[in-house]
Amino acid sequence: MRYAPEQHVEGGLDLQEVVEAVQAGIDEGVAEAAEAGNTIRVGAILDAMRHLDRSPEIAALAIVNRDKCCVGFDIAGPEFGFPADNHAPAFTALRAAHMPVTIHAGEADGADSVGEALFQGARRIGHGVRIHEDIEDFNGEEPSLGLVARHALDQQIPLECCPTSNVQTAAAPSIENHPMHTLRDLGFAVTINTDNRLVSGVSMSGEFGVLVEAGWTKEDLLEATLTAAWGAFLPYEERGDLAETILEAYGFGEA
Repeated sequence: MRYAPEQHVEGGLDLQEVVEAVQAGIDEGVAEAAEAGNTIRVGAILDAMRHLDRSPEIAALAIVNRDKCCVGFDIAGPEFGFPADNHAPAFTALRAAHMPVTIHAGEADGADSVGEALFQGARRIGHGVRIHEDIEDFNGEEPSLGLVARHALDQQIPLECCPTSNVQTAAAPSIENHPMHTLRDLGFAVTINTDNRLVSGVSMSGEFGVLVEAGWTKEDLLEATLTAAWGAFLPYEERGDLAETILEAYGFGEA
């Protein structure tokens, strides 16, 4: 779960109290799920708003709470005109603390924005769909990758694609013509996400459904889900356990 603590202080809470309040709600939900026989694992990714100036505070907040609930850091909000480089001090502190970072990029701005995010140490890219602008002859027979696209492909940087939301924000022309299909075929680490479930009116199962209607197979969905598991901000061993759980759910291995 990702949220921006600085957007939740108008009622009088300070930033740390916001984190604690959200975590209390998460803990309650996890406990209720356990009582019903279900297992839910939740990690918090703290967002700083890229058009504001509190990113060093939010980065420090994520670092100090990493052993309690926080697994990563992100910058969100208006992408165009507010480059990731504006928040370089925050990213320097995060790199020094070895804190995982994902950055919204390649949605409202182009491939250069993705390049800035990678330069600042992003291990995943929020959306990232406009990275196709760094690929010549993208839908042709012999696509040619630029430096940013090549970096993302070679390092298998997970792209947090959000099919319906990307269409709503005009980052993709339609579900049928979403760049994520070709990016998947080219070997990029494409994952499936909802973005804003309430705003976009979607669910994960619904997003899987629209991709199936666009031609995705069960194997395609499995590959994207395993890519997401291995891109999770979790210890290596736990990512392996998650991947095994996914394989079992898809009918592979022992149930």
